[in-house]
Amino acid sequence: MPPVNSTKRCCDDQPATLPSDVSAERLAALAWALAHPARVRILRLLVSRTTCVCGEIVSELPLAQSTVSQHLKILKESGLVQGEVDGPKVCYCINRDQLHELKALVAGL
Repeated sequence: MPPVNSTKRCCDDQPATLPSDVSAERLAALAWALAHPARVRILRLLVSRTTCVCGEIVSELPLAQSTVSQHLKILKESGLVQGEVDGPKVCYCINRDQLHELKALVAGL
């Protein structure tokens, strides 16, 4: 008689039916906004500052200004970053409420 295997393999279970979940869509959108190392670095830079940052972002990254602007646009669209015009410059800062939302959504996995 073959030995009884008491350990269950993960693929032995029947597939689960997941309910529709709006938070899954939000988490996916926020995760996509962070799906590039440059955007993660920008977010880290902004989290470490207590004031808005203007030109420092470009000087901190080995990327062209236009590339940094595109990454900032994606982060702004996600809501993780806020930007406000200050004369000829745009000052950026972290949106702490959205960052807390991201943390809660990840913790809910």
